[in-house]
Amino acid sequence: MTETWQELLRKKSIASLEALAARFGPEHVGGGDIARLRQAAENFEFRISPAMVDLIQSPGDPIWKQYVPTVQELEVHDGLVDSLEEDANSPVPNITHRYPDRALFLVSPVCASYCRFCTRRRKVGDPEKIPMSQLESAFRYLEEHHEIRDVIMSGGDPLLLSDRRIDDICKRLRAIPHLEVLRIGSRIPCHLPERITPELCAILKQYHPLYINTHFNHPDELTPAAVKALGMLADAGIPLGCQTVLLKGVNDDADVMKELMQRLLVARVRPYYIYMCDQVAGAEHFRTTVQKGLEIIKALRGWTSGLAVPHFVIDAPGGGGKIPLLPEYVVKVTDTEIVLRNYAGKVYHYKQPLDESPAIAYL
Repeated sequence: MTETWQELLRKKSIASLEALAARFGPEHVGGGDIARLRQAAENFEFRISPAMVDLIQSPGDPIWKQYVPTVQELEVHDGLVDSLEEDANSPVPNITHRYPDRALFLVSPVCASYCRFCTRRRKVGDPEKIPMSQLESAFRYLEEHHEIRDVIMSGGDPLLLSDRRIDDICKRLRAIPHLEVLRIGSRIPCHLPERITPELCAILKQYHPLYINTHFNHPDELTPAAVKALGMLADAGIPLGCQTVLLKGVNDDADVMKELMQRLLVARVRPYYIYMCDQVAGAEHFRTTVQKGLEIIKALRGWTSGLAVPHFVIDAPGGGGKIPLLPEYVVKVTDTEIVLRNYAGKVYHYKQPLDESPAIAYL
């Protein structure tokens, strides 16, 4: 008898340092400092889903780094507990309302795997900090604020909820007339592709327009099972995007990132964002320089399809929102022309339109 996705997650995940040592060898767990490593594991939830366990080829590889605790998490320099000030922009529990016409709605406290670079590591994995018992106040807030037209369900991972719970939440949101677009942020297609079932797809299909933003950070994560799950969602009419985080030692390489973006497109996923790793306490060892991100975007733009080039952004510390960054392609701007440098470094001139009636501009 085939195991359910719930049984698979419960029985075959690694959720303790002891299990990690048994699978990969005690010499790779703690490095002689097991007490401090245990503290790091206790500071933030620890679980590696079966799909990610199977992907780890050797300790220290790009998959290992994303999910295995390290004592570096205890070294806080300029990291912030709530780097995006989501809590300061939370008018009621589980809602963050920062942008004019959209809101973030936390609907699940748990994930299949816990990413060590998580922006919400202060609360993810803790049901008391993402309280499922207080969703009603969130629904009321969304009902009362007619300026909100777009809701992003996140967590935790919304797709770890039961089919019935997902159906209930989507149904309630769809009953709010001014909510035009529903979105779900989920790593489930990567972490637990078995969760993407025909039954789940049939539920989600009822609530269009509904978008899902996935999260893949390395080409190896696009396994046959993950690609199949993505295909099922796409066949249900759900537009798929990907939000990737730039991570030191994981994907801070132009060739790796290009392969990831190209393979996402083949899997019917549109690359949406590459984020600079947030300035979050406990994840500072993942951060690269901004220049590295610009170098990667420069290696993508023009060298591969524009469909494979996401926005490169910093989600500004202090709650400033996403700020896009681009390499410098504009050399000079004058009244008569713009001097441009293309992807290959060649310079071109674009003539400004002739202004035959300058005064018109001031009317």
